[in-house]
Amino acid sequence: MPNHLIAAVPIHGHVAPLLPIAAQLVGRGDTVRFLTGSRFAAAVTATGATHVPLPTEADFDDRDVAARFPQREGLSPLAAIAFDIEHIFIRPGETQYAAVTALLAAAPVDAVIVDPLFLGGALLTEVPADQRPPVLVAGVVPLALPGRDLAPFGLGVPPLAGLLGRVRNGALRAVNARVLKSAEAAGAAIARRVHGRSGSGPMMDWLSRADAVVQLSVPSFEYPRPDTATRLEFTGMVTTSSAVEHPRPAWWSDLDGSRPVVHVTQGTIANGDLSELILPTVQGLAHDDVLVVVATGGRPVADLGPLPANTRAAEFLPYAELFARTDVFVTNGGYGGVQFALAHGVPVVIAPGKEDKVEVAARVVWSGTGVNLRRQRPTGARVRRGVRRVLTDPRFRTAASRIAAELAAAPGAAGFAAVVDDVVAHHPRPAADGATPVQREVA
Repeated sequence: MPNHLIAAVPIHGHVAPLLPIAAQLVGRGDTVRFLTGSRFAAAVTATGATHVPLPTEADFDDRDVAARFPQREGLSPLAAIAFDIEHIFIRPGETQYAAVTALLAAAPVDAVIVDPLFLGGALLTEVPADQRPPVLVAGVVPLALPGRDLAPFGLGVPPLAGLLGRVRNGALRAVNARVLKSAEAAGAAIARRVHGRSGSGPMMDWLSRADAVVQLSVPSFEYPRPDTATRLEFTGMVTTSSAVEHPRPAWWSDLDGSRPVVHVTQGTIANGDLSELILPTVQGLAHDDVLVVVATGGRPVADLGPLPANTRAAEFLPYAELFARTDVFVTNGGYGGVQFALAHGVPVVIAPGKEDKVEVAARVVWSGTGVNLRRQRPTGARVRRGVRRVLTDPRFRTAASRIAAELAAAPGAAGFAAVVDDVVAHHPRPAADGATPVQREVA
């Protein structure tokens, strides 16, 4: 019976897409252990996998990052990015790796599946391939594999080929290296403590050292990477709708098709300040002939204050049904939420927040599926212009429909499981005694 280890940083947007993968593997009879934050224990257990909590040093509640990392408050946007990379992602990698190697010592593993920012996986790939299980990256954020025509990941800058592109990208890499100097120094120090030597390259560029990257998207929503040596597969989104959990609100009959429907949300994590995007959208469209549908992501609807006559709101909504009736999706740029909209052929107006959201926004523009407002806190007028542009230009819906067809044809979780099987079948065999050096070292 195959035995797999899934590991993810304790952030909802990284854990949730891996749950259907765990369920798929368990459903066919595999044994799955899932290493992640303690707050996700119930969600992991519901898939049939065994939840293993991250050590306290690597665990935190992503709903209140400020409580765990108060020193990031007040930093400039650039300084905040550098802080997050070093302290939220790179430094926990050492503890993550210790937890992974302990699990490998406890029971043989056929494959290790990690999210891209679980940097314990990066440290595991520094072990020779024939001395460890294969490491597969589940692409739950925009693809971060480097490429000749690409700017450094995290800047939200689209590809640019040719001499001009090489000059631009080289300059941006130099700037990026300076910004991340402290973070990468921390990563190199961790590698020396763990392996007795520096790593094979920058910690944040580690995907090129994985045995495979399985992107939970489709090629049309990603930049071309013809020069990558890493095995790259696309399986489409594997997340599921919450329609069963969230019933229709009393006003559901108002979605009768008589007016275009504009849905806006800030998700379930970045919704502490509804004035970032939800309220500007409500106010900016208050006098338009549209129906604005708000999901507060768990915040009480009363927190919105008085609503215009053309606005409806609920904490949660049956998303599969809602997007079948939606004409424009206004979002702060969560990777899963954007793809869910595109899976229904719904074009996007995006006001990118922090983390990877600027990269999501860049791909929305590059794929032609929507408009980037280029502000985390846009004005109501700016939102209105974006929505009107998407509603009046059919090219956005055409592009979104193209992505929808590609997502519908993608293999999903079953395809992911098939890639796991193929990678395992072609991976170098471990030592003759059946135990890898990683296992023997910990044992």
